[in-house]
Amino acid sequence: MEEMCSIHNYKTVKPLLDYFRQVRNELEDKEIKENKLNELNSDLMEKYHEIVKIHEKFMKEAALLEEYKNEVIKGKNDLKSCQNKVDKLESDMNSQQNIIMRLKGELADKSTNLENCELQFKNLNSSFIEKDEKIKGFSENIQNITEHQKTIELQLEQSKIKLIKKDKDIELCQSEINTLNRTSENIREEKKRIELQLKDSQTKLIDKVKEKQLCQSEVDKLSPTSCIPFGDSDVHQLNVSGVGFFDVLCDSQLAGPGWIVIQQRVGGNEDFNRDWATYRKGFGAMDSDFFLGLEKIHRITSLQRHELYIHLVAVNGTVYFARYDDFKISDEDRGYKLSLGKFSGTINEDAMRYTENMKFSTFDRDNDFGGGNCAKVFGSGWWYNACFYCNLNAPYGPDLLWWMKTEIKIKEAKMLIRPKEAMKK
Repeated sequence: MEEMCSIHNYKTVKPLLDYFRQVRNELEDKEIKENKLNELNSDLMEKYHEIVKIHEKFMKEAALLEEYKNEVIKGKNDLKSCQNKVDKLESDMNSQQNIIMRLKGELADKSTNLENCELQFKNLNSSFIEKDEKIKGFSENIQNITEHQKTIELQLEQSKIKLIKKDKDIELCQSEINTLNRTSENIREEKKRIELQLKDSQTKLIDKVKEKQLCQSEVDKLSPTSCIPFGDSDVHQLNVSGVGFFDVLCDSQLAGPGWIVIQQRVGGNEDFNRDWATYRKGFGAMDSDFFLGLEKIHRITSLQRHELYIHLVAVNGTVYFARYDDFKISDEDRGYKLSLGKFSGTINEDAMRYTENMKFSTFDRDNDFGGGNCAKVFGSGWWYNACFYCNLNAPYGPDLLWWMKTEIKIKEAKMLIRPKEAMKK
């Protein structure tokens, strides 16, 4: 019965419970919607306040725009006023220009008249000057004529005196002639005697000159300063002031007698990358590669004028030579600076000219005009500029060359010097 009663109550109460559940759900939905509505109202109020601010800002900008509009209208009025003033000024300027053009025309006419007047004045002044000069010339001529007349009168008087003196001199000369005629025989005999003495003196003088030349030759052989006394191709000893006695290699085969070899490259193994002191003293062997020494070369070329002969053998076997007629190097204080003179030879280009007036450079003394040390870069001492067109001291290889427009690679090189004036004698 209880179960039946419960089921019956449930069926009766269930609709009511469903209604209550529905009401509760609706109330919850209403509460949610009210919350959403409140949120929307809050957002709406914020948007409203923003719209109010925008409206206020818009009103301010509208007021500013109105002010700008008024200022633009005022500016237009001012511009129009200025345009009127400009038009008036242009009109005034045009009238002024017309006046200036008219005044320029009048000024040009007056300037032309003034130039004509100046020309007439110059012509009159020139004619006055010419007349003054003519008058001055006439006065000078008159004065000269007067002085010339006085001079002629004086000369005439002197001539009279000289004529009287000459008559007396003629008488004396005639007396002297007579005396000379008497002594002419004695004079002829004396002349013959003097001529014989003169001939004998000339013979003795010639003998003394020959004896002096022989003595000089012997002195040169005993204390020579060049290879000219030897006339062969061998090692000899020179005696040069400031250096003393030292050996040199003489050469009389390449270009005639009397040459001193100062540098030689004939394929040896000598290292030419030496310091300043070694180049100053000299190094190498005379039967192979060597450099005579800067101080010796300076002392020799300072005694008299020397010429330089450069003998070159190319890698392909072609033989060339270059010659310079006034070779010398300065002292050490001036860096052994190079001078060459005029160029000639069978080689077409004067590649040594680039190094003229340059000091000698080594890896420990940089005297070149380049950015770095050319002696370090190319491994040899030389008269570098910035750096070279020929370097006869370079190591065997691509840098041992003679080059300007065309490149000649070298396998042998010799530099020889000889006194120039001595060979003329």
